[in-house]
Amino acid sequence: MKKLLFIVLLVLLIGCTIKEGPKPDETDQVLEPVKPEPVKPEPVEPGPVKPEPEIPEIESDPIEDLLLSMSLNEKIGQLFIIRPEGLNFDLSVKELENHNRTGISTLPQELSINLEHYPVGGYILFQKNIVDPIQLRKFQDDLAAHLSIQPFFAIDEEGGRVSRLASNAQFETVSFADMLYIDDAYTVGESIGQYLKDYGFNLNFAPVADVNSNPLNPVIGSRSFSDDPFIVAEKVKQIINGFHSQNMITTLKHFPGHGDTSEDTHFTSARSDKSLDQLKELEFIPFETGIKAGSDFVMLAHILTPLDDVPSSLSDIIVNILRTDLGFDGLIITDSLSMNAITEYYSASESALAAFETGVDILLMPSNYQEAFDAIKEAITNKTIDEEELNKRVYKILELKSKYGIISH
Repeated sequence: MKKLLFIVLLVLLIGCTIKEGPKPDETDQVLEPVKPEPVKPEPVEPGPVKPEPEIPEIESDPIEDLLLSMSLNEKIGQLFIIRPEGLNFDLSVKELENHNRTGISTLPQELSINLEHYPVGGYILFQKNIVDPIQLRKFQDDLAAHLSIQPFFAIDEEGGRVSRLASNAQFETVSFADMLYIDDAYTVGESIGQYLKDYGFNLNFAPVADVNSNPLNPVIGSRSFSDDPFIVAEKVKQIINGFHSQNMITTLKHFPGHGDTSEDTHFTSARSDKSLDQLKELEFIPFETGIKAGSDFVMLAHILTPLDDVPSSLSDIIVNILRTDLGFDGLIITDSLSMNAITEYYSASESALAAFETGVDILLMPSNYQEAFDAIKEAITNKTIDEEELNKRVYKILELKSKYGIISH
């Protein structure tokens, strides 16, 4: 037992004599690496700030916007100028062309309904549609009220014997002799343009640019300014300037020249036997001058020529000559499609389609408006006529209307 106690004491004594090892110094501890202070760059003087490039605004085309808003029927309607009686689809062409038949001077309800499905681009009024200033204004307002696009109001007011308004004593107008006897054509145009504007018209189917080269001609005669093409040309320029001074739309007629025929296309076919070179030497001279003077329309005659075997109003050859040789970029319109020179050989649908396909912009007075309209619509529907081509024609029509304040945007 004593021996065991001795051993325990010895062990305790030895344990007490063992020294602890030295504690590690703080500098010997492992430290996290110190991140260096970032070096601040030297301040740099700012250079001029470049502005952001401006993106040009694309201007809206109000005519294109208007065109896009129109229905197909509204666009087709712009191709036509009709007489008010043309809204009565039951009338035959003989009844329409009967000058002794009473015309309409008010718009009956049954005819106004037709405008909902068969809108028009314009109207031409004749003596039998005109009573007095109050009636005329009311009639024009009613005819326009049923259309979304304001119409042309056209008239044949050449001065002299073809004066629908000046022949009516109820209107304050200036009367003139036939154009063959006129010296100051500018004053004629200015005076006629002024009173037409006062009475609500915006389109005049004048002046006559035909040369009175055939004394036997039954339809032109003294309506022409002269038998000398250069005199006709100068007076055509003067009268156009007079019309335009009153913001009146003008029409050169009857291309390619009706003065050397011996027939009247109101009643039968008429023919000019002149070659293209001969036409250029005489008939074309007043038209070229009138085009340079800024005439808005050119009206095509229904005469036959050696250049084509169809009437000029339905001839793509004649239209091409007018566009390319004479440089006309305005509106091309037919003469009345109710004249016998057309109706003896073509139905209303045939003449309307033929005129459009040749490049004519406006079809005047078809023998049956409903039939002509439906023919154009069917051709567009079945892709015989490209609707883009229709849009181009309508755009030009709307553009002219906008220029003369007939429509606003």
